[in-house]
Amino acid sequence: MPKVVRSTIIDAPVDRVWALLRDFNGHDRWHPAVSESVIERNYPSDKVGCVRRFRLKDGSELREQLLTLSDLEQTFSYCLLDTPVPLFNYVAHVRLMPVTDGNRTFWSWESSFSTRAGEAEAMTRMVGEDIYMAGFEAIRNHPDLAA
Repeated sequence: MPKVVRSTIIDAPVDRVWALLRDFNGHDRWHPAVSESVIERNYPSDKVGCVRRFRLKDGSELREQLLTLSDLEQTFSYCLLDTPVPLFNYVAHVRLMPVTDGNRTFWSWESSFSTRAGEAEAMTRMVGEDIYMAGFEAIRNHPDLAA
Protein backbone atom coordinates (compact mmCIF):
# COMPACT_ATOMS: atom_id res chain seq x y z
CA MET A 1 0.00 0.00 0.00
CA PRO A 2 1.70 3.24 -1.10
CA LYS A 3 2.09 6.02 1.43
CA VAL A 4 2.80 9.62 0.51
CA VAL A 5 4.22 12.01 3.11
CA ARG A 6 5.05 15.61 2.28
CA SER A 7 5.67 18.58 4.56
CA THR A 8 6.71 22.18 4.29
CA ILE A 9 7.14 25.42 6.19
CA ILE A 10 4.82 28.33 5.33
CA ASP A 11 6.02 31.82 6.24
CA ALA A 12 2.75 32.82 7.91
CA PRO A 13 1.25 32.28 11.37
CA VAL A 14 -0.48 28.93 11.87
CA ASP A 15 -3.88 30.52 12.63
CA ARG A 16 -3.91 32.31 9.28
CA VAL A 17 -2.95 29.17 7.36
CA TRP A 18 -5.58 27.17 9.29
CA ALA A 19 -8.23 29.76 8.39
CA LEU A 20 -7.65 28.92 4.71
CA LEU A 21 -7.29 25.15 4.99
CA ARG A 22 -10.04 24.29 7.49
CA ASP A 23 -12.78 25.12 4.97
CA PHE A 24 -13.25 21.68 3.42
CA ASN A 25 -15.00 23.34 0.50
CA GLY A 26 -12.44 26.13 0.04
CA HIS A 27 -9.78 24.35 -1.99
CA ASP A 28 -11.17 25.80 -5.24
CA ARG A 29 -10.01 29.19 -3.93
CA TRP A 30 -6.41 28.13 -3.42
CA HIS A 31 -5.46 24.84 -5.12
CA PRO A 32 -4.42 25.38 -8.75
CA ALA A 33 -5.91 22.09 -9.98
CA VAL A 34 -9.44 22.69 -8.62
CA SER A 35 -11.89 24.78 -10.64
CA GLU A 36 -15.11 24.47 -8.59
CA SER A 37 -16.38 22.72 -5.47
CA VAL A 38 -19.68 22.23 -3.65
CA ILE A 39 -20.70 20.47 -0.48
CA GLU A 40 -23.48 17.99 -1.14
CA ARG A 41 -26.84 18.27 0.66
CA ASN A 42 -26.02 21.84 1.72
CA TYR A 43 -24.13 20.59 4.79
CA PRO A 44 -21.68 22.99 6.42
CA SER A 45 -18.13 22.49 5.15
CA ASP A 46 -16.88 21.79 8.67
CA LYS A 47 -19.42 19.06 9.48
CA VAL A 48 -17.67 15.72 9.83
CA GLY A 49 -19.21 13.41 7.25
CA CYS A 50 -19.90 16.13 4.68
CA VAL A 51 -19.02 15.30 1.08
CA ARG A 52 -17.41 17.72 -1.34
CA ARG A 53 -17.91 17.22 -5.05
CA PHE A 54 -15.41 19.12 -7.11
CA ARG A 55 -14.20 19.50 -10.64
CA LEU A 56 -10.59 19.77 -11.68
CA LYS A 57 -9.45 22.18 -14.37
CA ASP A 58 -9.10 19.19 -16.75
CA GLY A 59 -12.85 18.48 -16.31
CA SER A 60 -12.48 15.43 -14.03
CA GLU A 61 -14.94 15.18 -11.15
CA LEU A 62 -14.13 13.79 -7.70
CA ARG A 63 -15.90 13.32 -4.38
CA GLU A 64 -14.24 13.35 -0.96
CA GLN A 65 -15.64 12.97 2.54
CA LEU A 66 -14.48 14.82 5.65
CA LEU A 67 -13.62 12.20 8.29
CA THR A 68 -12.22 14.33 11.13
CA LEU A 69 -11.73 18.02 11.87
CA SER A 70 -10.07 19.48 14.96
CA ASP A 71 -9.66 23.21 15.45
CA LEU A 72 -7.77 22.54 18.68
CA GLU A 73 -5.17 20.34 16.94
CA GLN A 74 -5.50 22.09 13.54
CA THR A 75 -5.93 18.78 11.73
CA PHE A 76 -8.39 17.15 9.40
CA SER A 77 -8.70 13.85 7.57
CA TYR A 78 -10.65 12.92 4.49
CA CYS A 79 -11.18 10.02 2.14
CA LEU A 80 -11.72 9.75 -1.57
CA LEU A 81 -15.14 8.40 -2.56
CA ASP A 82 -15.13 8.78 -6.36
CA THR A 83 -12.26 9.53 -8.72
CA PRO A 84 -11.38 8.92 -12.37
CA VAL A 85 -7.84 7.82 -11.44
CA PRO A 86 -6.93 4.44 -9.92
CA LEU A 87 -6.69 5.48 -6.26
CA PHE A 88 -8.52 3.08 -3.95
CA ASN A 89 -8.97 3.26 -0.18
CA TYR A 90 -7.36 6.71 -0.24
CA VAL A 91 -7.28 8.39 3.17
CA ALA A 92 -5.40 11.66 3.76
CA HIS A 93 -4.42 13.63 6.87
CA VAL A 94 -3.52 17.30 7.08
CA ARG A 95 -1.82 18.70 10.16
CA LEU A 96 -0.57 22.18 10.98
CA MET A 97 1.78 23.07 13.81
CA PRO A 98 3.24 26.40 14.86
CA VAL A 99 6.91 27.05 14.21
CA THR A 100 7.75 29.53 16.93
CA ASP A 101 11.02 30.57 15.29
CA GLY A 102 9.68 33.30 13.04
CA ASN A 103 5.96 32.70 13.69
CA ARG A 104 5.66 30.28 10.77
CA THR A 105 3.63 27.13 10.07
CA PHE A 106 4.70 23.51 9.70
CA TRP A 107 2.28 21.72 7.34
CA SER A 108 2.20 17.95 6.98
CA TRP A 109 0.01 16.28 4.33
CA GLU A 110 0.04 12.52 4.03
CA SER A 111 -2.02 9.70 2.63
CA SER A 112 -2.15 6.01 2.00
CA PHE A 113 -4.01 4.22 -0.77
CA SER A 114 -4.01 1.19 -2.99
CA THR A 115 -3.88 1.14 -6.77
CA ARG A 116 -3.67 -1.24 -9.69
CA ALA A 117 -0.58 -3.39 -10.14
CA GLY A 118 2.23 -1.44 -11.79
CA GLU A 119 0.72 1.99 -11.06
CA ALA A 120 1.98 2.67 -7.52
CA GLU A 121 4.95 4.77 -8.64
CA ALA A 122 2.88 6.96 -10.99
CA MET A 123 0.07 7.45 -8.46
CA THR A 124 2.54 8.24 -5.66
CA ARG A 125 4.24 10.85 -7.85
CA MET A 126 0.88 12.35 -8.92
CA VAL A 127 -0.38 12.65 -5.32
CA GLY A 128 2.91 13.95 -3.94
CA GLU A 129 3.72 16.43 -6.69
CA ASP A 130 0.51 17.43 -8.49
CA ILE A 131 -1.63 17.59 -5.36
CA TYR A 132 0.49 18.12 -2.26
CA MET A 133 3.48 20.08 -3.54
CA ALA A 134 1.28 22.20 -5.84
CA GLY A 135 -1.00 22.92 -2.88
CA PHE A 136 1.94 23.94 -0.68
CA GLU A 137 3.15 26.35 -3.34
CA ALA A 138 -0.32 27.83 -3.86
CA ILE A 139 -0.80 28.47 -0.13
CA ARG A 140 2.72 29.85 0.17
CA ASN A 141 1.80 32.49 -2.44
CA HIS A 142 -1.82 33.07 -1.38
CA PRO A 143 -2.72 36.78 -1.08
CA ASP A 144 -4.46 36.25 2.30
CA LEU A 145 -1.09 35.26 3.77
CA ALA A 146 0.87 38.23 2.45
CA ALA A 147 2.59 40.14 5.20
